[in-house]
Amino acid sequence: MQYSSILPEVIKVADEASTRVLHIYQSDFKVSYKEDESPITAADVGSHEIIVKGLRNISQDIPVLSEEGAQAPWEERKQWRRFWLVDPIDGTKEFTQRTGEFTVNIALIEDGEPVLGVVTAPSLKEAFWGIKGEGAYKRDRTGREHRIRVAELPDTVRVVASKNHMNDETRDFIRTLGPHKTLQAGSSLKFCRIAEGHADLYPRMGPTSEWDTAAAHAVLLAAGGSVNTVDGTPLRYGKESVLNPYFIAAGNWHIQRP
Repeated sequence: MQYSSILPEVIKVADEASTRVLHIYQSDFKVSYKEDESPITAADVGSHEIIVKGLRNISQDIPVLSEEGAQAPWEERKQWRRFWLVDPIDGTKEFTQRTGEFTVNIALIEDGEPVLGVVTAPSLKEAFWGIKGEGAYKRDRTGREHRIRVAELPDTVRVVASKNHMNDETRDFIRTLGPHKTLQAGSSLKFCRIAEGHADLYPRMGPTSEWDTAAAHAVLLAAGGSVNTVDGTPLRYGKESVLNPYFIAAGNWHIQRP
């Protein structure tokens, strides 16, 4: 598959979903809660519907796994060599708290690896995308597009952390780094800040799901970074459990400080 040939269509789908999400974000929306007590709004549902329809128009033979969709059983999923992995809104807490730091995430997974990813931040008017082996790009709030790449590691590592999910294990890991600066960001923007060279490291010693990370993971890989589990193996997708193990997303940190 020529990923670059479908990328413009995927970006268009993400932008359409973002427009719907932003419309609801700017309204007096209501928040409901799923069985696991995580929040959900009409924006999650509306984004899901737009993305699934758009991706099926792009490729009817590639299955879609979305956080807000009915989950295919493992017996079916384990046969998938290639599939779309979608989070209609990553950072629903940021959405409900109106911080603006929520994203729409679309990834293409092939043989367990994210090979294409599109991340939009509707409220910030930013978008990121990347293709394996072809580089990563950002569209800023003025509409300008430019290539992005991870930064050379500075003397003081810049650690980006979650605003809502910092825990003791993550704090303990950060302390082992020695001198560092801590930045905060919500949702999958943490990966994107590394991809564009504004941060160097994102340790996540807490629960995430595959759809939370895949799209921004693809962007970071395309920008020259990595996402590894704590034992140093690449983070993979398409597992029986959609929960990720703990991981460390990095720019050049893994190369210079193994």
